[in-house]
Amino acid sequence: MNARKPTELGRAVRRFFEEYLPHLRGMSIHTIRSYRDALVLFLRFAAAAVHGRIEQLDITDLHAERVVQFLEHLETVRRNSIATRNARLAAIHTFTRFLAAEHPEHLATLQGVLAIPFKRGAREAPIEYFESTEIAALLQSIDRTAPGGARDYTLFALLFNTGARIQEILNLRVCDVRLEPPYQVRLHGKGNNVRLCPIWPGTARLLRSLITAELSSKDENPAAALVFRNQRGGQLTRFGVRYRLQKHLAASACVAPTLGDKRLHPHAFRHTTAIHLLKAGVDFATISQWLGHASVNTTMRYARADIDLKRAALAQVFPDTVGPPRAGRLVIDGADLGGWLRRL
Repeated sequence: MNARKPTELGRAVRRFFEEYLPHLRGMSIHTIRSYRDALVLFLRFAAAAVHGRIEQLDITDLHAERVVQFLEHLETVRRNSIATRNARLAAIHTFTRFLAAEHPEHLATLQGVLAIPFKRGAREAPIEYFESTEIAALLQSIDRTAPGGARDYTLFALLFNTGARIQEILNLRVCDVRLEPPYQVRLHGKGNNVRLCPIWPGTARLLRSLITAELSSKDENPAAALVFRNQRGGQLTRFGVRYRLQKHLAASACVAPTLGDKRLHPHAFRHTTAIHLLKAGVDFATISQWLGHASVNTTMRYARADIDLKRAALAQVFPDTVGPPRAGRLVIDGADLGGWLRRL
C-alpha cells in the first residue's frame, strides 16, 4: 500500500469503468453499475483490512487471500446468498482479467484471484415480498414531516405501484412523469428499453407534491431534474435507499412483527408488485410487460413463490378429492376412477 502517490490501481479502476466496460465490452449502464457496486464493496473491505483508505490501495493489496476473506464476509456478515456471492466474484474476475492485461508484471498475484472458483450449491433463493399489511405498516411508520420523510414515502409508494427496478426509479426525471390523466411514468430499463407504467391518482399526487417541494430555482432545466435526490441535491444511490428502507423497517416492525423475520431490500418491492398482480388474476404476459422482463419465463417464478396461489390452484384442480369413503363404486369428484384418471 503506497500513500504517497497515485496508485496504479486507482488509474486502472478509472480506465475499467470509463473505457473498458462501456466501449470495449459494450456493457449496459445497469451492468456497469452492478460491477461498480461489487468493486466498491470489495475495495472498502480491502482498505479496512490494511487500515487505510481506498485511494491508498495498490494492485498487490488485492491478492487471492483477501478476495476469499471478502467472499466469506459477504456470506457471514452481510448474509448474502451464494448466488450474490458468485455475482460479486464474477465482477472481481472481470476486473482482474483487465488488470492482468494492463499490468502483466502483477500476473502472479492476479492469477491467484482468477483461480478462485465459484461456489456450488447456488439455489434459487426464496422470493421475499411484502404482504399488504406490511406495506401499510411501513408507509405509516414514515414521518413525512421529517427531513427526507416525504421523499422516502413517495419513493416506496412508487416502487410498490410500478414494480420498477430501483435504478429505474432513481433515474426518473421530471419529464418522465405525467401528472395529468392518464397518470404514468416513463421508465428506462435494461438494454435501453423504455416502457410506460400507469400509476394511481394517489401516487401522482405524492409525486406532484414532492416535485413542487424539491424543484429549486437553481435548476436550469427543471424538466431534466431528478425526481428523487439526496440532501445535497444529488442523485440518491441504491445503497442510500437500502439504508433508508432498513431504518423504516426497524421502526415499523413493532406494528407488523413479521417484518423482522424477513430479509427485505429495495428489490422486494418489485417482487411484491408481481405477486399482488398475480393474486389479482393478471396474466403472465401482462405482468412481464409491466415489469419489463425480457422473457415471460422470468415472470413465471412468481407463481412458485406464493403459498396462497398454490392453495388456490390446488382447490381449483381437486376441490373435494379427499373425502370420507363410500360403499360401492370408487367415485372421485363425481366421476369413477377411470374417468378421473383420464382427466389427469
